[in-house]
Amino acid sequence: KTLGEDHPETLISLGNIAFNLNRQERYSQAEVLFRNCWEVRKKTLGEDHPDMLHALNGMAVVVDNQGNHDKAVELLQGCW
Repeated sequence: KTLGEDHPETLISLGNIAFNLNRQERYSQAEVLFRNCWEVRKKTLGEDHPDMLHALNGMAVVVDNQGNHDKAVELLQGCW
């Protein structure tokens, strides 16, 4: 069965892949996947949904790991 790009289970899997890419220091790939998760979740769930905020947090961690600390702080402030 195909769940589709915006199905919650698909997004969870995508987030898990992004998390593992980040752990492998494949930051640019991880950032693309976290950004995709964030954008889809924001569109489908709304800006204040915890799952959307989780994706935004993951993206901030990746950005911070790339040395862009100011951008990471800016993204994390979006979680408040």
